[in-house]
Amino acid sequence: MLNTTPNTNNQLIRNYIIAATTVMLMSMGVADMFNNPSRVAQQDRLDGYARYIGAGLVNYGKSLAR
Repeated sequence: MLNTTPNTNNQLIRNYIIAATTVMLMSMGVADMFNNPSRVAQQDRLDGYARYIGAGLVNYGKSLAR
């Protein structure tokens, strides 16, 4: 069982605060990395290009089928 001296309690609380802060900061960093506005804009651009490429492939496929 844990020793409940005041020094041990202070160490446990300090370690818990350090661990909680580390997890919070890391999760914020990962969220910012994946929800970066420039990344979202780049994905929108790629989605827009995909429509043109898809339409070109369909048109090319139709011309080959004739």
